[in-house]
Amino acid sequence: MTTSSATTRERLQRCAVTLFEAHGYAETSVAAIAHEAGVSHMTFFRHFPSKGDVVVGDLFDPVIAAAVASQPTQLPALERAVRGLVSAMQHEEAAAEMRSAQFRRRLRLITSTPDLRSALWRSGQASQEAISEALTTPGTSAVAARTAAGAVMGAATAVLIHWGTEPDGTFADQALRESLLSLIQDAG
Repeated sequence: MTTSSATTRERLQRCAVTLFEAHGYAETSVAAIAHEAGVSHMTFFRHFPSKGDVVVGDLFDPVIAAAVASQPTQLPALERAVRGLVSAMQHEEAAAEMRSAQFRRRLRLITSTPDLRSALWRSGQASQEAISEALTTPGTSAVAARTAAGAVMGAATAVLIHWGTEPDGTFADQALRESLLSLIQDAG
């Protein structure tokens, strides 16, 4: 069941994307997004810390970290990171998000807007840190964990940017799964 907060968050995202597409990212204010969504600008900031987060914000870091942490620790860090991220994408909410038309619209905006591209890289840093922490276990050094997390997030970001701009009939989760799994197949 969708909560009122989740509904407001989704409405803010939809309105923001529509306004950004129509008027441009820089030309659209938070107040305009809030007005279009029928809420106050303070409500906007309860859901998103910044204007860019309405497009690039990621709610799945805890799910990703838990999925990475649940991988067998005897596997190499890169394989644990890949398998964990692939597993997290299979959660119903994540799969639905990544298969939505709204997700592709957001990625198209990101790829065409320098400020949003920068915000995407910053958002990826939070995911990278969550993965790195989950990988740091006895037998896995901090540098190995950071390297694996960076490799996986770099690859995931590259795939998503490509997917958002090059329609090929796949869904984002399919493109990510295939590309990420090839990292460990090629390494093995």
